[in-house]
Amino acid sequence: MFEGITSVSNVSYLLVFFEGIVSFLSPCVLPLIPLYIGYLAGNAKKQNNDGTYTYERKKVLFHTIFFVLGISTAFFILGISFTTIGTFLNNNKMIFTKISGIIIIILGLFQMGIFEFKFLQRERKLKINLNGKKVNPLIAYIMGFTFSFAWTPCVGPALSSVLILASSAKDAAIGNLLVLIYCLGFVIPFLILGLFTTQALNFIKNNKNVMKYTIKIGGVLMIIMGVMTFTGWLNNVTGYLNQVGSNENTKLTSEEKEEIKREEQYIKESEERNNSNSTNSSNENIEKEPLQPSFDFTLKDQYGNVHKLSDYKGKTVFLNFWATWCPPCRMEMPHIEELYKEFNYNKDDIIILGVAQPGGEEKDKDGIKQFLNDQGFTFPVVFDESGEVFNNYRIMSLPTTFMINKDGDIYGYVSGALSKDQMKSIISETKEK
Repeated sequence: MFEGITSVSNVSYLLVFFEGIVSFLSPCVLPLIPLYIGYLAGNAKKQNNDGTYTYERKKVLFHTIFFVLGISTAFFILGISFTTIGTFLNNNKMIFTKISGIIIIILGLFQMGIFEFKFLQRERKLKINLNGKKVNPLIAYIMGFTFSFAWTPCVGPALSSVLILASSAKDAAIGNLLVLIYCLGFVIPFLILGLFTTQALNFIKNNKNVMKYTIKIGGVLMIIMGVMTFTGWLNNVTGYLNQVGSNENTKLTSEEKEEIKREEQYIKESEERNNSNSTNSSNENIEKEPLQPSFDFTLKDQYGNVHKLSDYKGKTVFLNFWATWCPPCRMEMPHIEELYKEFNYNKDDIIILGVAQPGGEEKDKDGIKQFLNDQGFTFPVVFDESGEVFNNYRIMSLPTTFMINKDGDIYGYVSGALSKDQMKSIISETKEK
């Protein structure tokens, strides 16, 4: 499990941010910058006694802010369109995300010059005559908005790859965040130009040849993003590997949808806490909320033994939802097996219990049994063949661990893989409360 700045989600956000910067630095955009910045600085231009020109920084920055707001508006309009499309493709997220990864790789190869697509090399602009008009915030905003729709060979593929990621994001908030990060990477240099207009225009004019390699860098970044998307490394963004259950439970009441939204927020907060290097923070990883009764079930395990959750009232239950295809699940399962043995094989007051859901993306019952046998895992795993238990506990990602206290109430849960020390800590905390 990657942590800190090397976590998968942070890496993807950094890549998107650098895509924005590279889009700004590309040879497709740089020739336009003196034109636009020069126009924005037109009213603030002053000639010195020695014949050189300087620009009134405050006025240029004011116009530049409205210019970048126009750019941001255009990017978010495109982002909203793509994330809306993404909601229609949610039921086929795995297939769509793999296709998206391939498309992003192709766009990266195109940007590097390996492929050539004429339709991406056209520029599409809204022609607005600004001749004779003084610069004001409205004109600066319109300039930024129209500039964003210039479909150049550099910005087009780069922005497309980000919008594809946005459309396959887990929810609209993450999709919009990706667009925002790309937008920041693209517009921050404009704001810097607004602060240092005189120096910046001279620098760009003298270094155009050096900048020609940035388009290749952008292509490499896009290929990396495409590979990460296709292989599932961007799981924290796209979320397609953690699909559990079938499409049978998609019809929800408004109350259920609101509950899911709240629980998704709990899961996000839990995942952020799980990135901490300190095992002492494990107590904070349990999502605490007003205690509610656990959802009872009666299911059989791999040995044919029947487990009824309510029968364990008076004991502390470690309830772990997992899947064979889930790498974080496989990473923590040896720790669960060790705890199962250390706590005397469920014969005392600590119960270790796994829950798997055969079918769909998962193996069938026999396949799961074979997996457990091959890996040497002996702790009991019950089979939720109907998906009812997964649905009742609102499992959004795997692994997810619920702690049930001795009163049969849900004490809390953790989304994401845990270390052995963290497992012991949450068991101890649940037992003591």
